[in-house]
Amino acid sequence: MHRRSFLAGTAAALAMPAIARAQGSKVLRFVPQADLASLDPVWTTSYQTRDHGFMVYDTLYGMDDEYNLHPQMLEGAVTENDGKLWKMTLRPGLKFHDGEPVLARDCVASILRWSKRDSYGQAVAAALDEISAPDDRTIQIKLKYPFALLPMALGKTSPSICVMMPERLAKTDPFKQVAETVGSGPFRFKADERVPGSLVVWEKNPDYVPRQGAANGTAGGKVVHFDRVEWRIMPDASTVSSALQQGEVDWWDVPVADLVPLLEKSRGIATRFNVPTGTIATMRFNQLQPPFDNPAIRRAMIEAIDQSEYMTAVMGDDRTLWHDKVGYFCPGTPMASTAGMEALTSPRDLDKAKKALAAAGYKGEKVVLLAPQDIPSVKALAEVTNDLLKKLGMNVDSQAMDWATLVQRRAKMDPVDKGGWSVFQTSWAGVDQANPVGHVFLRGNGKQAAPGWPTSEKLESLRDEWIKAPDLAAQKKLADALQLQAFQDVPYIPLGQSLNKTAYRADLSGILTGLPLFWNVKRG
Repeated sequence: MHRRSFLAGTAAALAMPAIARAQGSKVLRFVPQADLASLDPVWTTSYQTRDHGFMVYDTLYGMDDEYNLHPQMLEGAVTENDGKLWKMTLRPGLKFHDGEPVLARDCVASILRWSKRDSYGQAVAAALDEISAPDDRTIQIKLKYPFALLPMALGKTSPSICVMMPERLAKTDPFKQVAETVGSGPFRFKADERVPGSLVVWEKNPDYVPRQGAANGTAGGKVVHFDRVEWRIMPDASTVSSALQQGEVDWWDVPVADLVPLLEKSRGIATRFNVPTGTIATMRFNQLQPPFDNPAIRRAMIEAIDQSEYMTAVMGDDRTLWHDKVGYFCPGTPMASTAGMEALTSPRDLDKAKKALAAAGYKGEKVVLLAPQDIPSVKALAEVTNDLLKKLGMNVDSQAMDWATLVQRRAKMDPVDKGGWSVFQTSWAGVDQANPVGHVFLRGNGKQAAPGWPTSEKLESLRDEWIKAPDLAAQKKLADALQLQAFQDVPYIPLGQSLNKTAYRADLSGILTGLPLFWNVKRG
């Protein structure tokens, strides 16, 4: 499949929307990859919701560019009893957007809710003996065994993030979305101005008191220089490109690769690689419903996957912008493994894959492919998958939708004839697949897992061993075993790693490395 053939639909000639530019430099206009599908950063793993979460909420710890953890909402923390007792003290004067003080009991309820949904959180829950609030500023955590990864768990940037919300909201069933958006972060969400599919707005929180020190990732001082941040939802890439060149928007999160050379030649625009570990594309199956409830069928799919086809569709022919031969851990990180990689790197043979599919027992069941149209990279992945499924002789039903709809739809566990689904594609920041604890798609805990809901006692057991491993050598050995097991159970299939740039008006400064963060950014 040729990349430019699918981009033709994405870059259709549309009239330039009228985007009124506010006076002065107090409004920052940002174009995300997709609309904000959910306001609850615990309920979903959507990156747009994660980014919204860091604006509205705050976290106990923050993570810097070197993946080190620092107290954020905390004044400090001490450990006792050989690391099995943690006492964390909140900074004084923290307030929620509704004017109520942030209390330790709010944080206890927030941690407990998050621990039921998130991969890291579930590791915390397994180690947890008791969590309490002895007073208004102290969070006390008693563990069954030492868990040195606790600050990482509470301050990680991979979805779902452990945000602090009022106790009354944190008591919401973790499998239902919170009804209000009340945090203590540097921005307030403007629900009254939200226009689904078009506009999302936040305003500076005048009561927020930043930590001292320079901003570094989600750590340090979160100093806001804009009164207002607007997300402009603009699915058409050519429209965004024109708006950025004309100064009608300020920052485009991830431009499509074909348009980056044009933007780099345009006066007043800067680009840069903003995520060193890149983005890893994935194919996720619904393992509760046929045909992908059958692991042999999932293994047969691996034989048909050519990562270079997917990456060429997304990024073009320039191999400096992407990598194939990608396994279940991010390339270049300590856990990256070559174990079992011949499953993806051996010569591709479509006829062999078709025979393997038939031998696995595929009987023509309908395969519903969720195909978002508003994120060019994910649209490209879905186009390649649709073509591949047809070549394999599968009964594919590709259903077009926007990303916000997909996020809601993928939560359905129903059969396909009752609104369910079979397969979808998404991408993860490479750092989010750096180890087994934070690797959401590598879980095998059934209906407690992310949509797809794979069940694998062996994956879960190996993950538990990794958490308790005594040193790096033992961790690497277990990562090899995890990857080998993943090739057997196939919780998902990795499709390659892309290296994306971000683009913004050159008069902006202070944009931080990594995920899009909206503090520290200035004009001029």
